[in-house]
Formats: sequence, structure tokens, C-alpha cells
Amino acid sequence: MNLDAGEARRRFAAARVARLATVDAAGQPHLVPVTFALHDDVIVTAVDHKPKRSTALRRLANIAANPRVTLIADHYDEDWQTLWWARADGLARIIPAEAARAETIEDGATGDGSAGKKPAGESAAWHDAIDRLTAKYHQYQRHRPTGPVILIDVHHWSGWSYRPPP
Repeated sequence: MNLDAGEARRRFAAARVARLATVDAAGQPHLVPVTFALHDDVIVTAVDHKPKRSTALRRLANIAANPRVTLIADHYDEDWQTLWWARADGLARIIPAEAARAETIEDGATGDGSAGKKPAGESAAWHDAIDRLTAKYHQYQRHRPTGPVILIDVHHWSGWSYRPPP
């Protein structure tokens, strides 16, 4: 049975892992599992400390060449009556790690009489994404991601479930 957009979004948000599909400039697809957080209709994921084959990740190059992406989260069980999947289609953009340190705006007094500063622009978006990921995954509380952040503006939610939603 098809899931409506709200139910697909709800199931997606509750999932612990999703698969990010990107396509390079020549049309070659690439699929990779990602940790993520969802806020409104924006999915955030980041390049974290887990070992990678290279720091020149294909997902980043692919998004730079073609920002259209799809993510899918699913539930599998030997009891097929519990199967479901939820998909998010959207446009991705990359916020480089350097942006985290780049921009600040005045934020009034800090208590000691001096003016405080807080992140602005892409820096604020980078910090917000990392905070959301840290809130969802306890592993990030000890080792916060420091790499690029990917923000995906979801324009379409879809899904399927063997059973209708409760």
C-alpha cells in the first residue's frame, strides 16, 4: 500500500540509517549508507570520522555535478507483513567544513561587557546540521563530525508498506 507524504516522512525521520543515491556527470549512479537528521523538509548528513577510502568522496563530487538526489530508508523483516520503505527526493547542496569557522555576526553582550559572536549564514547552517546529528546519534556526542555537511531540500516524499499505517 502506498504511504502518503506525511507517513513516509514520519517513517523516514524515525529510521537510523538511509541510503543516499547520487549520479555523476556521466549518469553513473552511486549509492552509500548515511546517518542523517531531518528538520522540516531538510535532511542533513555530514562527512564524519568513520574510516573512508578517500577524503575525495564520490557523493560530494556527484552532488557538485548534479544536485538531484534520492534517499531511501526501509524496514526489512522475515515477516514480510512488516516491510516498508520511505523515499525522499530533493536537491542537495554542500556546506564545506571551512564554512563552520568563516562567518559570525554580533550577538549582543556576553555578560562581561563585550560583544558576543554567533555563527551566521553557511556557518550557522553547518553548526545547526552538526547539532541535529549529534542529538540523534550518541556516537557523535564524543566525536562530532568536522567534515562537509550535505543539506537536502526534499521536494517529494513517497513510500510503501505491506500493511496500512496504524
